[in-house]
Amino acid sequence: MSNDLPTLSGFGNYHQTEALAGTLPQGQNSPQQVAHGLYAEQLSGSAFTAPKETNFKSWQYRIRPSVIHGPFEPYHHPCYSVAKPSIPTSPEQYRFAPLPFDGNSHDFVDGLVTYAHNGSAESQTGCDVLMYACNRSMQGRFFYNADGDFLIVPQEGRIECATEFGYLHVSPGEIVVIPRGIRFQINCLDDKARGYIAENYGEHFTLPGRGPIGANGLANERDFHAPVARYHDKEDNYEIIHKFQGHLWRTHCQHHPLDVVAWHGNYYPYKYDLSLFNTINTVSFDHPDPSIFTVLTSPSAIPGTANCDFVIFPPRWMVAENTFRPPYYHRNLMSEFMGLIKGEYDAKQGGFVPGGASIHNCYSAHGPDGSTFEKAIKEELVPKRYRNTLAFMFECRGVFHPSEWLLRSNLLDEDYATCWQSLQKHFTG
Repeated sequence: MSNDLPTLSGFGNYHQTEALAGTLPQGQNSPQQVAHGLYAEQLSGSAFTAPKETNFKSWQYRIRPSVIHGPFEPYHHPCYSVAKPSIPTSPEQYRFAPLPFDGNSHDFVDGLVTYAHNGSAESQTGCDVLMYACNRSMQGRFFYNADGDFLIVPQEGRIECATEFGYLHVSPGEIVVIPRGIRFQINCLDDKARGYIAENYGEHFTLPGRGPIGANGLANERDFHAPVARYHDKEDNYEIIHKFQGHLWRTHCQHHPLDVVAWHGNYYPYKYDLSLFNTINTVSFDHPDPSIFTVLTSPSAIPGTANCDFVIFPPRWMVAENTFRPPYYHRNLMSEFMGLIKGEYDAKQGGFVPGGASIHNCYSAHGPDGSTFEKAIKEELVPKRYRNTLAFMFECRGVFHPSEWLLRSNLLDEDYATCWQSLQKHFTG
């Protein structure tokens, strides 16, 4: 794991950290004067009266309060679209080639592209899907999102997430979650970076219930890492891009936005190394539902039906006997956006490549392509190891509407459905 910066461990734990000794108050939560002449500011991630288990907040002790900034003006972005497509979304299956690096200079914000709409910021339900492709750091500019949490899944290139709470270095094979309202800056640690983003409008991500799995398995709390306090005391003309109610806005301030000297609370950005996921798999027959691969879930008001699940298909052993091993053919209540970080996904023999994507909306049938099926029904059922592979899925209760930009691009695979046309009739009755 790229753990080259100090981090605090434990998902959802209450943390405290200070970059300057003696900053955090002792004995009272809100002293009349904060140590070192700092300002106290609270960032809430939930309503004040939310139940204890879903009540999120952090206290920050900063050089200047975040209220100091200029007026907002609209920021026009050509690819980070805010409106659902005007054309009806087809029930057909979609597959897309990787978002290319176009040779121009883009930072993280300008390199964002909306792939699919799901739900809305206004209703606080659903999950939009974005991709980013950038080749330079966010120099002198920062971003924050009042609409939803960002779950960032790097596919190529390491990134540095500089946030109000400290810094996190994130590599392909890891994820980082930046909850709504937190100011941050994405810097490239390599020549270029590309990845996927779930912009979650619903409840904050949490660990799924393990049920019969028990206390061990899936993602473990201690493997999540939060940043330690780190501040900048600088003055310059800084740009802040703010997403609010589906639109982008721009303002400026004359002090560095990441000037938090100390903080304590349970609302903060965090990262996770996907290789630490404890995969639960079958050892007898059938193919378990993909819910056994859930890393994080955003619950909805319907018990057991997620607003958005983040699911991975990592390196693992397959040892089931007397069964069809690839994922079964299915028509699903949930809608699926799938991406590939590396390798090859076991149910797709071609066309689905790292950086690519597919969308299978609710009750649109899908499953292994023809060549995968023919190979699977003939192969010897011995223990099999899937090694160099890492795929993931954003699974939502709402439909994914591909953006007009994406449908009009040359990334759409017009022949995707042909991969199932070679499936033969094997009926012998």
